[in-house]
Amino acid sequence: MKRIITLFIIAFVFAGLAVFQYTKNTPDALSIAAPAADFKPKAGFEATIFKLPALNEQTYQIGGKQPKLSFVNFWASWCGPCELEAPDLQRLSEQYGDKIQMYGVNATKYDKERSAREFVDEYEFTFPILMDRVGDVTKHYKVDTFPTTFLIDSEGVIRERINGVIPYEEWERLLKKWM
Repeated sequence: MKRIITLFIIAFVFAGLAVFQYTKNTPDALSIAAPAADFKPKAGFEATIFKLPALNEQTYQIGGKQPKLSFVNFWASWCGPCELEAPDLQRLSEQYGDKIQMYGVNATKYDKERSAREFVDEYEFTFPILMDRVGDVTKHYKVDTFPTTFLIDSEGVIRERINGVIPYEEWERLLKKWM
């Protein structure tokens, strides 16, 4: 009987630790500026400022006043269309990397970090890949389709929201339009 009670207590302690770990919010995991009550993640609305860590744990801030147009692509490693788009994203980074700020945001809450890292290595991404481990940014920007890309101008206004994959030539047209 004592053995069963001991095992029950140990199981209870481990369950408590698991709940604590799941709900623990690390300060460097994510930071979203207080969003406006009327924020809509679509063209013409001001982008909510957020900070996320990259794969190398360096923190990047998106939104607000920036020196260049920001290209923010939400993706997941299990997403077939994201695989189709990946070579074009790297090509855009190589061609326009000095004229735009390009970021990939991995919806890590809906993905596995190890799979995301393997995806980045496979497609040889050279632009920063931010990790939305908690999922707050993905949720706040109402991203429910992958890939979803936002073009945010230097004043912090969303100029384009692109759901899905578009041809490379269309990316070029949009970038030239908003640079």
